[in-house]
Amino acid sequence: MFNRFIKASNEYCTLDNFVPAPYFRQTFELKSEFKSVVLYITGLGFYEAHINGNDITKGILAPYISNPEHYVYYDKYDITDVVRGGKNVLAVILGNGFQNSPGGYIWNFDEASWRGAPVLSFKLEITYNSGEVYTIEPSQNTKTAPSPIIFDDERHGEYYDARLEITDWDKENFDDLDWENALLADTPKGTQKLCEADPIVARERIGAISVTGYKNGFIYDFGQNNAGLTELKICNSKRGQKITLKHFEVLKDGEPHFTNIEFPADSRTSGYQTNIYYCKGEKVEKHLPRFTYDGFRYVFVTGITKEQATPELLTYITYSSEMKQIGSFSCDNEIINKLQEATVRSDFSNFFYFPTDCPQREKNGWTADASLSAEQMLYNITPEHGYKEWMRNVCKALNAEGQPPGIVPTGGWGYGFGPAWDIVIVNLPYYTYRYRADKEILKESAQAINRYIRYLHTRLNDRNLLEFGLGDWCEPDKPEGDFQTPLIVTASIVTVDLLRKAKFIFEILGLVDYRDFAEEFEITITNAIKEHLIDYENCTVFGNTQTSQSMGLYYGFFDGEFFGRALQKLIDLIAEKDNHCYCGVLGGCVIYKVLAENGYEDLAYEMITRTDFPSYGNWIARDATTLWETYRREGDVINSLNHHFWGFVSEWFYKYLAGIKINPETTDINAVEISPCFPEKLSEVNAAYRPEKCFLNVSWKRSGSDIILKTEISDNYYGKILLPKGYCFDNGAAAAEIVSGCSRYKILKKDT
Repeated sequence: MFNRFIKASNEYCTLDNFVPAPYFRQTFELKSEFKSVVLYITGLGFYEAHINGNDITKGILAPYISNPEHYVYYDKYDITDVVRGGKNVLAVILGNGFQNSPGGYIWNFDEASWRGAPVLSFKLEITYNSGEVYTIEPSQNTKTAPSPIIFDDERHGEYYDARLEITDWDKENFDDLDWENALLADTPKGTQKLCEADPIVARERIGAISVTGYKNGFIYDFGQNNAGLTELKICNSKRGQKITLKHFEVLKDGEPHFTNIEFPADSRTSGYQTNIYYCKGEKVEKHLPRFTYDGFRYVFVTGITKEQATPELLTYITYSSEMKQIGSFSCDNEIINKLQEATVRSDFSNFFYFPTDCPQREKNGWTADASLSAEQMLYNITPEHGYKEWMRNVCKALNAEGQPPGIVPTGGWGYGFGPAWDIVIVNLPYYTYRYRADKEILKESAQAINRYIRYLHTRLNDRNLLEFGLGDWCEPDKPEGDFQTPLIVTASIVTVDLLRKAKFIFEILGLVDYRDFAEEFEITITNAIKEHLIDYENCTVFGNTQTSQSMGLYYGFFDGEFFGRALQKLIDLIAEKDNHCYCGVLGGCVIYKVLAENGYEDLAYEMITRTDFPSYGNWIARDATTLWETYRREGDVINSLNHHFWGFVSEWFYKYLAGIKINPETTDINAVEISPCFPEKLSEVNAAYRPEKCFLNVSWKRSGSDIILKTEISDNYYGKILLPKGYCFDNGAAAAEIVSGCSRYKILKKDT
């Protein structure tokens, strides 16, 4: 596709030496009888493309965020309607993006082998009515000049000097005679590929709810944590006036708190999430950054006067990949409603082409985060295009041993995080197939899954168990990386789950040899877990923690007479913590399911909604509007306040409170089970799941001692309504066939 790349210079931007983002101009002539004009364009890093003064870019941070030694992404635009016979111009601004990430030193991105000045390539494909096809590519005659963006970095922010603006730089009749000629650049090593991920677009505009003077500036509070950009509208500025916008998540003792966004051990991160604007001195100036984004609720603004500090100065424009919200859940408990809102807000805040771990300081594609959130995101939104594109990068990132890194993309940092992180290589294809019937993602991932399984097999210890990587992350009262549940338990049991799903994938694809190897491996490690990690006499899992016990129960290591005793052990462990959850994410993602599936939905409900530490409800009581990374006591160190990997609680709302279980046997996407549970303290639930061309609405409400269940179901779906133990329909049955259209059921509680 692209044979020639260009750059503005050999010099690239650093934290100590600012190099402006370059402008590029390519003029071209069209005969009037053209039929179509198509633009193919790639930027390493980010580009913004204009045709004859019109911004045609699909969204911010185009074309994608990738390791350019793996994939070089490009976009395709039909520009037939924005060009004309005669002179035209393609004008481009080129930011640093992933090609040059001076703010990525924590993960060694600043030492990446490909680091250098950003490069550009494009191909204009012109088809005339005669059938003649003419192409235009960049050359040393493509013109370039510095833009007013004097510094840009995805994490640090963007600095813009409006005094350096060049009027009409992107118009076809602009005189670029004094501009420099572009330099030829080496062709990046990666496979060139059309980007199929959803573009990153604006979602909503939010105004400040308060403006408060603080020291030498003003704090703008937008009322909720999100991710996006601040649009600046400054009135009556002075030429050269420097306005600094520092974005952050939380106030501490009434003052801006930046520590959870920066890395205190590295002073270079003190500039994270900082945008700077130098005014040109006009009555009204507006500016919106192009090549960065921020995660924040608050902005600390300096460099403005009291008169300029109006609510209209800043507007919060939220951004994310262009996804639809297809799920909704509400009930008569406001804590749960706010948790659901916080989950969806965290999902959108952390989806910029692919799921990230947080939108403020890291912005990395952490594998465990994506894996843990896969199901709840597929209930709530439409991440499947992003998943599919990102999985191609995950598979490409496997090292020679067959091991994926903990972040994708990576420049080589982050290998060895173990099965609980690496399981993303199975979970995203598996759940995308289960909820969206996308078989292609299975086919594209199968070879990498097989390679990884064979790598894992080499890591078995002398007891045929696994004990490496990261464990039950973010356990309450524990620093990250410190957990009570033994690593040998979590790594080994997660591997069993991984192998079962891999077997399913290989079976679907007819890959018999791959399936057989996975099955033999599963038998080996399952037997080892039963022999070495399960105490069947006492019905406990090694470690004797809420996490180890929940995982042992959920993943099927107890059956028959042992199951009830093991379940009671879990209840006892919870009681020892005064009915609080003391799991990290690996136990947290299953403990509430185990409880709800075995008649303890009231206990799960209490654990989630209680407002004392540690609990989800404690976050809401402390004014959380997005999900936090960790459970922290008042006064403790503050971590990220916008993570999505605890969002599996939203999946629990859909599956257990509303009872919506999509494709429960993983055999048909149109198969549904509706099996709600009815916690005593909950009186009303309303849920909807509306993927493309389908809809499924479920609601229930208490009416005296009875429950009225209502369903509204499209013709696509079939299955059963199953009631929990102790309940029946008014005809005495505990099950009913799903009926399309609107239905109403009266549910009775049996005498016990």
